[in-house]
Amino acid sequence: MKFISWNVNGLRACEGKGFSDSFKSLDADFFCLQETKMQAGQLDLAFPDYDSYWNYAEKKGYSGTAIFTRHQPLAVTYGLGIEEHDHEGRVITLEMEEFFLVTVYTPNSQDELRRLDYRMKWEDDFQAYLRQLDQQKPVIVCGDMNVAHEEIDLKNPKTNRRNAGFTDEERQKFTQLLNSGFTDTFRWKYPEQVTYSWWSYRFQARQKNAGWRIDYFVVSDRLRPQVVDAKIHTEILGSDHCPVELDLLLQ
Repeated sequence: MKFISWNVNGLRACEGKGFSDSFKSLDADFFCLQETKMQAGQLDLAFPDYDSYWNYAEKKGYSGTAIFTRHQPLAVTYGLGIEEHDHEGRVITLEMEEFFLVTVYTPNSQDELRRLDYRMKWEDDFQAYLRQLDQQKPVIVCGDMNVAHEEIDLKNPKTNRRNAGFTDEERQKFTQLLNSGFTDTFRWKYPEQVTYSWWSYRFQARQKNAGWRIDYFVVSDRLRPQVVDAKIHTEILGSDHCPVELDLLLQ
């Protein structure tokens, strides 16, 4: 079973850069999007044999998530069920027969770390949510988690040490998630591979491959034996992020 996650940085713009072609060529069972930056009715986008679920931010042109799926979920929930966090369209959860699929667009700590305190509160609440799901059945969580976990996960770790996405606090929260029973599938499969999933639009960063790996598939540890592969599709353009993939052996 194939899962794709992609921060499209504005789905309407990405659609103008070949999103539908990429969607069809990737041919996933589940296709998760972050940063759709749109409201209901702004883009008529549907694919044969897929149902879609959308969580829009209240603020126009901001955040937002979506999931396209070939498989009928048992239930769909939006957000974390916490008022403080549920206005920005950041989480969708599909309950399937064998697992929960969660797509997330983690809040950015922003310039001068203006939102770092909020980010820490989000991390605690989101991790508690995942652990609660994990007690019921295995969890697959994917999305732009806005952190490069280790120095191998970004081109310039020394100069970015206190920048959003590579603070000690954010990295420690990701370590905490993994230590609570979850696996970063790409790093588990490829412990020494240097591949990035996001490049700034400035300074020709993508051409120079001066990037960050901040897009993930993280799974409950007990799903590890079923992980066939984890991929990062650096060849696919259309956003400042590229799609990431998880292949799982599921019935």
